[in-house]
Amino acid sequence: CVATYLSEGGRSEVKGFDASPALLRLQNALVAYARYLGKTFWPVNLAVPYVNPGHWSWLDLGGAFLAIAGPSGSGKTTMLNIIGCIDTPTSGKVFIDEVEVTCRTPDELADLRARSIGFIFQTFNLFPVLTAAENVEYPLLQLPEISRDERRERVSRHLSIVGLERYAHHIPNQLSGGQRQRVAIARALAIGPRIVLADEPTANLDSRTGQGILDLMKEINRRYGTTFIFSTHDRRVIAMADRLVRIEDGRVAMLGLRVNEKWKLARQHAVVPSAQGRTE
Repeated sequence: CVATYLSEGGRSEVKGFDASPALLRLQNALVAYARYLGKTFWPVNLAVPYVNPGHWSWLDLGGAFLAIAGPSGSGKTTMLNIIGCIDTPTSGKVFIDEVEVTCRTPDELADLRARSIGFIFQTFNLFPVLTAAENVEYPLLQLPEISRDERRERVSRHLSIVGLERYAHHIPNQLSGGQRQRVAIARALAIGPRIVLADEPTANLDSRTGQGILDLMKEINRRYGTTFIFSTHDRRVIAMADRLVRIEDGRVAMLGLRVNEKWKLARQHAVVPSAQGRTE
């Protein structure tokens, strides 16, 4: 059963899905898009992890290294955006630390992202006029409870973690692509996030640099227990992951858990309500 495969230490059971508190839970979440074809708008649905009506199907992701994989246009980035509270599902609910976030205001969601979710982007998204240290510090400036001394300590510590303490005063165009992504990782970690979301983080890097970035994130995951969730085409990410979500045609097709270096896989055959209230 999917529920059994995707629980940790046997804490979740299929009957009623009585589980310990989960870091992240998506309940019957669905996003409806409209694609313009001639003069008709056709709904295109994206359903995210779901097993049976009345049961939730996300796993406790504390300390996970999870890959969301699938072909282009399958919905990987949309799923990442739902988890990151950037997009809101058309129906269903999203819970972070067992607190529902789908009913929050835009300002409340912005505050949640600033305090709980780190982001790593394919194109780095660094401020070009700021130094590496200033880029890492920037999200901390949005948190008034963090003092100036603590900000400096966090910046120094996280640049050290990614091996860039010597480059603290370099601006992005003085850094290589791999170094820029390391700055982005330090920035994501500086807030002390519950989850770090990485959207194709190796896509703009050569294979050797990309492997180094993945090795760094895996080491951070192991050493500090940081949860990483990737949207990726990169087989190397899947090879290093301990959890897998496979998306096909806008639906979760398969879920996986790596146990003793072997995958336990469960295909999804759920009946999911559509945006119009029908079942599909």
